[in-house]
Formats: sequence, structure tokens, C-alpha cells
Amino acid sequence: MALRTSCFLLAVMFSASCKAITSSDGMCTEKEANNTYNCENLGLTEVPNTLPNTTEFLEFGFNFLPTLENTTFSRLVSLIFLDLTRCQINWVHEDTFQNHHQLNTIVLTGNPLIFMAETSLNGPKSLKHLFLIQTGISNLEFIPMHNLENLESLHLGSNHISSIKFPENFPTRNLKVLDFQNNGIHYLSSEDMHVLEQATNLSLNFNGNDIKGIEPGAFHSNIFQSLKFGGTLNLSVVLKGLQNSTTQSLWLGSYEDTDDQDLTSAMFDGLCDISVESINLQKHYISDISSATFRCFTQLQELDLTANHLNELPSGIEGMKALKKLVLNVNSFDQLCQINAASFPSLTDLSVKGNIRKLDLGAGCLERLENLQKLDLSHSDIEASDCCNLQLKNLALLQYLNLSYNEPLGLRSQAFKECPRLQGLDLAFTHLYIKGPQSPFQNLHLLQVLNLSHCLLDTSNQHFLTGLVDLRHLNLQGNHFQDRSISKTNLLQTLSSLEILILSSCDLLFIDKQAFQSLRKLSHVDLSYNSLTGNSIDALSHLQGIYLNMAANNIHIIPSHLLPTLSQQSTINLSHNPLDCTCSNIHFITWYKENLQKFEGSEDTKCANPPSLRGVKLSDVKLSCGITATGIFFLVVFLFLVAILLIFSVKFLLRWKYQHI
Repeated sequence: MALRTSCFLLAVMFSASCKAITSSDGMCTEKEANNTYNCENLGLTEVPNTLPNTTEFLEFGFNFLPTLENTTFSRLVSLIFLDLTRCQINWVHEDTFQNHHQLNTIVLTGNPLIFMAETSLNGPKSLKHLFLIQTGISNLEFIPMHNLENLESLHLGSNHISSIKFPENFPTRNLKVLDFQNNGIHYLSSEDMHVLEQATNLSLNFNGNDIKGIEPGAFHSNIFQSLKFGGTLNLSVVLKGLQNSTTQSLWLGSYEDTDDQDLTSAMFDGLCDISVESINLQKHYISDISSATFRCFTQLQELDLTANHLNELPSGIEGMKALKKLVLNVNSFDQLCQINAASFPSLTDLSVKGNIRKLDLGAGCLERLENLQKLDLSHSDIEASDCCNLQLKNLALLQYLNLSYNEPLGLRSQAFKECPRLQGLDLAFTHLYIKGPQSPFQNLHLLQVLNLSHCLLDTSNQHFLTGLVDLRHLNLQGNHFQDRSISKTNLLQTLSSLEILILSSCDLLFIDKQAFQSLRKLSHVDLSYNSLTGNSIDALSHLQGIYLNMAANNIHIIPSHLLPTLSQQSTINLSHNPLDCTCSNIHFITWYKENLQKFEGSEDTKCANPPSLRGVKLSDVKLSCGITATGIFFLVVFLFLVAILLIFSVKFLLRWKYQHI
């Protein structure tokens, strides 16, 4: 009984006094001190007085400002960017921005505008970007012309505009982007386009407008950066109307929510009179494709035929000798040889991603593409028991290869011998069978990025990554290690140039202190979503200035002797760990609060223990770990009881001795 009482007294005496400090003022979020603020969706009817006059970037959308006047933002004279999306604005009065000389971007998207005064945009000396999307505009004369001489982009999508006829003196000289997507424009005349002749390298967007007619010569006098006519039901109208025009890029694709259009080879005859380098024809169906279909594509450098129901490209295709990039995603090839790669001898970039049928790589199907540098074959159900030298024959210049999200692949030693210049290799979510003890990558001396996430690797093979002398970025996410630990000797030891290492979701319990000793150049280490404890931090003691992500592990307490290791890192994430917020962890908690600038995810770095503080942000916890007033009282009582016990013990001993004399 005495022992229990003593233990209780000691527990009370040294107990910690814990409390949390939390705050939630519902005010604007500061993204950058005295500069950038987000005040969206706060139900505001005016600019808060708490915003400093030095504010330059302000997101104020989803509030209530039915009228803008010259006093609304007059105090914020340093504004550069102002977003007023969906603020129910109806009226923009005279000289609203007269004091905002530095303002270059105004976003009025989603406001039901009734009136904009002619001088409403006066003030900014270099207004460059104006967003009037979904504002109910039906006539371009609604837009005030004053002070738009420096305008570079004008966004007018999703309105009720039926004609692109601007007022006669509308300033377009510096215009680079003009967006009319999703309006009701059906006809384009030479007169409409006349005002745009001053603009050079203009990107003009008519996506979502069903263009039914273009006056011949309407586009003759302009040189465009890009022209977009996506969603037009009759592409022959567009191609005829663009005769003698010049554009870098031409977008003629369709959309997911529309039926695929049936195109004929004859429609492409109009391209013979158009100077264009890049064409997008996604989600169409060329019913009579032949070797002569693309005869007018002689100057073309990029062609996108995504989702064109293709199961074969004809051999001997004419006019594609200059093509550099070909996209054949989401088609229905059975074998890679069916693309007849020999028709595209200058190709440097090929994508056959997301093939609908199981794609057989065949043997040497791409060997005529001697200049190929980038190849994407991901998401195509590719399976090969012996990959990849026969399949990638003669691709000596290949620099990037994507085989991710495919069926199992068998890799032998030097599996990529035909591609010695690879710099990036992505095999994520593809089960790899390694045949033999040697590395399949040992000849890839130039490889810098390797993605092996979720490949079900045998990580016990210490020679698996041998030969990657220049590897900078390695992703091993989702692979498992023997005994759920990384030992002193492991497959990473040969990667002396490694800078980024991702080991998240590897079910790790422990990392040996010497496991990363040979990785002296690491700058980014991701160990998130494992089951590591705080002691694993010791494996990083030789590194400085790194980004360290240990979120969602099993860290309860971080011993004080590991704080110097954390102190020498630049950014740390410890969110979603079951942190102990008792005096056992007081040294770490104190250090954490003194170094908050080092941490990301602070909002989710919370206590798990004791129950009274569960869910409280670590930065809001206050611990008092000395002897409390209650503790002092019980200490006095305890010492008093001990003194009485000693007195009685002495008396008892003296009496016992006296009786036995």
C-alpha cells in the first residue's frame, strides 16, 4: 500500500501541464508576407482593413461586390494581379482602377456584367491580361477601349458573341492571345479579321464554335502562332477558308462529349494551300485512309491522331518525310509494326500510349527510325518475356523511353543495349522479371532518371542497379525490401551520383545507420507512407540541406540526439505521424516550434498522444514539464511522511536495542 501511494505521489508531482493554443479567424490567407493574399469565398462585401497597402497579388473571387467604384480598391495601390471571379459584379464605374498603375491582370470571370464605363480600365500603365469569361457579353463594343494599348491576352470564352467584329480602332498591335471558345460564332469574314492584321504571332481560339463559313482570304494577311477550331462539325469549311494562311499550329480535334467525325482523304486537300507545322486531329475517323491521304502534309512537323480508330497505317505514306512528332494514342493496333514507321524517317518523338488492344512490340518494328529520341508505349498492355533489345533495335539515339503501366516484362543483362543514350526510363507499375544476377541497366551510363515504382522488384539483388554511374533520380515507391528494412549493404550503394531518392510506400520498418553512406549527393529523400520510427533519421546524419519527407510514418518521439541531423536539413515534412506531445518529447517539440520555417505540412503535423491533445497542431501545443504547484504540495507532503516514517523507525530501533541490553 505504501509503495502504491508513493508511486501515485511521484506521478502527480512530475505530471505535465498541457494545453493547446488554436486560432481560426476566417480572414484572408497570407501566401507571401505583405504581398500575396487569398480572400476567396469569405462572404466579403468590401476589402478587409487587415490587407496591407503593399498587397500586389489578390485573389478575391466568390465574394459579393455588385458594384466596382474608384474607392473599392483605392487603398491597394500596389496591385499587380486582381482576381474577382464570381463576385456578382454588375457595374464597373468610371476610373475604378485609376490609382493602380502597376496592375497588369484583371480577372472578371463569371460576373453578370451589365455596364462597364468607357474609362473603367483607366489607370494601369501596362494592362496586359483581361479575363471576361462567362460575363454575358454579346457584342465586342461592350468592352471599353481606353487604356488597352498594351493588352497581350483577351479571354472572352463562354459568352453570347456571334460576331468577332471589333470597333474600328480597337488596339490589337500587342495582342498575343485572343480566346473566343464556346460562343455562338458561325461565320468569319474578311472585314471581321481586318482589325487583327496588326497582331503578329496571334493565338486565336474558336474551339466550341461550330464554324459554318469562312470568307476566302479572311486569314490571308495574318501569320498566326496557333488557330483552334475544335468541335467544328464540317472541317472542310475550315480548311478551305484557311487557304493561303500561315500558322505554327492548327487544332482541329473533337471532344470527349461529342461524336467522332468521319473524315475523308479529300478534305485534307485544302492543306496543300496552308503553311502549317503542327496539326491536331484527335477523336476523328478517317474512313478511306490511304498512302495518299497525307500528301499535302509535306511541311508538317507534328501530327496528333489520338483516338482515330486506327488499326493500321498504310505503307508508303506520301508527304511525311519531314515529320518530327507523331502521336497515335488510344488507337487499336495489334502490333507495333502496323504503324509502318518507315514512312516517317525524320521522326524524333513517337507516342503510342493507351492502345485499346494488347500491343505486341514485334521485332525491329522501329528500326528505320534512326533519329528517334523519345518513345512512349505506356498503358498499352505490352507483355514480353525477353525485352527489350529485339524490340528496340537500332534506336541508338533514343533518350527517353516510357514502358509504364504494362503487363509483365522479362529483363536480361543489358536489356537496353540497343539504346545506350537513354537518359530517362519509366517502368512504373510494370511487373519486372529479372533473369540472371546481372543488372539489366549496366550499359546505361548516361541514364539520369529511372522510375521503378510498383514494379514488384527483388530488392535483395545488390547488383540490380549496377552501371548507373550518372543516375540522379530514382523512384522505388511501392516496392518491398527484405525484412522490411534497408540494411548496410543494399542495392543503392553503387549510385554515387544520386540526388533524388523516393522510397515512399515501401512498408519499411527500419533503415540502418550506414544504409545511405555512399549517397553523398542526395538533395531530396522521400520516405513517406512507411512505418519508420524517429530513429531512422540517423541514417541521414551525413547529409545537409536536403528535402526530407517522412510524412505518414510511425514516429512518436524524436530523441534529442537526432535534432542536429534535422537542423542541418532545408525542408522537412513530418505530417500525419502519431506524434507524442508529452514531456518525453519536449526537446523535439521545443525545437520544432523554433524552426517552423523548415517544415511543410504543418497544418497536418498534429499530436496523437495524450488523448487530451489528440488532433491539436504541434505548433499550438504548450507543455510545462517542471514541477507544478500541485507537485510541490505533494512533494512536501511526501517528504513530511518520509520524515515521520524515519522518526518512528529510529524510535523503534532504539526501543528494540534497549529491550535487548
